[in-house]
Amino acid sequence: MKTFVYMVRHGESPKMDGNERTRGLTLKGESDSQIVAELLKGERIDTFISSPYRRAILTIEGLAQSLGKELIVIEELKEIVFIGDDKIMHDKEVYPLVKKMFSEPDFSLPGGESFTNCRNRVVTILKNMISKYEGQKVAIGTHGAVMTIMMGYFDPQFDLDFLLKTSKPDIYKMEFDEGILTKTERLWRVTPE
Repeated sequence: MKTFVYMVRHGESPKMDGNERTRGLTLKGESDSQIVAELLKGERIDTFISSPYRRAILTIEGLAQSLGKELIVIEELKEIVFIGDDKIMHDKEVYPLVKKMFSEPDFSLPGGESFTNCRNRVVTILKNMISKYEGQKVAIGTHGAVMTIMMGYFDPQFDLDFLLKTSKPDIYKMEFDEGILTKTERLWRVTPE
């Protein structure tokens, strides 16, 4: 029995307001979330699940609401914790850190978590979802690193190079048969501005 998981990376988010948990979407991110809804509208998604971070929720909740579906928020699907206290790290700090974490999976900053710890957290949740929602279509509002970690668990081609080529937002449709990944397709098409 086939199960489909739609990894929906959140839209563009400002890195100046709030903290990692509360920052929302930019105007472009809000506009792109409507495109996400249009792209996924015909997929007949059964279940919507999200990271607790506002930007991930905002990227898929419009579609869930339009279909009359509940959005289930799972704390363990949050982005990798780069540094403690939900502090925002700017891209110029995050990108070198992510590269280091991919090459040294047990490395973490004080108050942060390692790649290994994050992988254990998110892959456990994903495997449980694939089992619990067998035969269904599930959309997950997620983040770049966490999405890559989950996808990479099932197929090593989803690695740091893959992450660095993804966009905000992005959508990947994963097909599972008896818990085994059989196909992955990118649904998001980056269009010129």
